[in-house]
Amino acid sequence: MYTHSKETQSSLTPELAFQILKEGNERFVRNLKANRNLLQQVNETKEGQFPFATILSCMDSRTSAELIFDQGLGDIFSIRIAGNILNEDIVGSMEFGTKVVGTKIILVLGHTKCGAIVGACNGVEMGSLTGLLHKVQPAIDVEASVQENRNGSNVEFVNKVTLNHVQLTMKAIPEKSEIIRTLVQEGKLRIVGGVYNVESGVVDFLEA
Repeated sequence: MYTHSKETQSSLTPELAFQILKEGNERFVRNLKANRNLLQQVNETKEGQFPFATILSCMDSRTSAELIFDQGLGDIFSIRIAGNILNEDIVGSMEFGTKVVGTKIILVLGHTKCGAIVGACNGVEMGSLTGLLHKVQPAIDVEASVQENRNGSNVEFVNKVTLNHVQLTMKAIPEKSEIIRTLVQEGKLRIVGGVYNVESGVVDFLEA
């Protein structure tokens, strides 16, 4: 598997970038890793990097984007934070990844059994974590189909909040960033979502 160069990055469309992520997850699930020489990639990226994707995912130890999508050094910008929440610094990082470096796709990746989502559903308050979990509240508020046991012990409720949170984050990114919104409008960038199943390794993708 080659290391992305300026030329290969520039030749990719957002649709092709999306396909690369899909194919990478398929390899991961089938335990068929692409043949890579990581030390060679260290050498090939020492003068610069040309990743094709920017991925916002949770800090959960089971959700490493490089592994889930079978990617190597220099392939993706990986932004990781509990609950894959969005804030001003993360939006700025996405602007750098897309406008400055040239990634073709932004993926918002949630996952099943997310401790942050469960904590938010339970109304957990603990130090600085309180403010972080509060950013999940809109996804809880819009979930109207579950009327009983609206807490972290209800798997159906947690799964629906997880999905809502990904969808709301996808929507919020271009709303918060004129730079990203313009790239999307020009067809140079695509925003997609996904939910990673920690039991199967499969990512269920969502398209805007």
